[in-house]
Amino acid sequence: MNSLFRSRTWSYSFRSIVIIYFIGLIIIPIISIYTQSFSSGLLNFWDNISDPLAWKAVFLTLKLAGIATIINILIGTMIGWVLVRYEFPGKSIINSLIDLPFALPTAVAGFIILLLLGPSSVMFEWFGLSLVFHEPAIVVAMVFVTFPFVIRGLQPLLEELDKSEEEAAYTLGSSKFRTFFQIIMPTMLPGILSGGMLAFSRGLAEFGAVVLIAGNIPGKTLVASVYIFGEIESNNPQGASAVSVLLLTISFIILWFINKLSRGGNTL
Repeated sequence: MNSLFRSRTWSYSFRSIVIIYFIGLIIIPIISIYTQSFSSGLLNFWDNISDPLAWKAVFLTLKLAGIATIINILIGTMIGWVLVRYEFPGKSIINSLIDLPFALPTAVAGFIILLLLGPSSVMFEWFGLSLVFHEPAIVVAMVFVTFPFVIRGLQPLLEELDKSEEEAAYTLGSSKFRTFFQIIMPTMLPGILSGGMLAFSRGLAEFGAVVLIAGNIPGKTLVASVYIFGEIESNNPQGASAVSVLLLTISFIILWFINKLSRGGNTL
């Protein structure tokens, strides 16, 4: 009886710690930012959101994050396929380096891209091309920091794929093209979509890698995260909170779709 009581006490204590930690670390800050954004009324919130610099920054961020996500889906799918299906020298090293953007400080990533694409880079010396302070540089930064999501979402699905289904399709006379899109692609699709949505959501929030190479030109290269930082520096917390809430809501919607996708679409 005492052991059962101790077991229940431990279980309740453990769950209470987890719940308190979750509330303190996530729920309270989220409630605070929503409260801050609406503290001056709905009309003031709308004024902050409809500010030309604000919505241009948000629109630019959505556009560039979308482009980076498409690139990551295409390249990440190919890399994930090669790493699972083929053996070659250096495979383990490449597989380890994929997670480097997760471990690397984003400011360091931005500095690397600045050296790669800036006026003093080899690319500039060879082709006279400098991409910094332009939209392509921001896309490169977003691709770099979100690079692992699609690959890591895809690899487990490919490793669990039953190759006997492919062999059966080939035996029945199916072409490689048809087999890929009718048997392999449906298995890969959840990983591609969830990884792509996570990459998109991460791209929306990127700051460290972007701020060094974007130039932060209002209406041209000023992304939402840098705009938020600028509003805080300008002592306008309501303006920063309004744009933050907009990005936060978009991320919530994306995570909801990922959760629904992971559950097979059976629950909301």
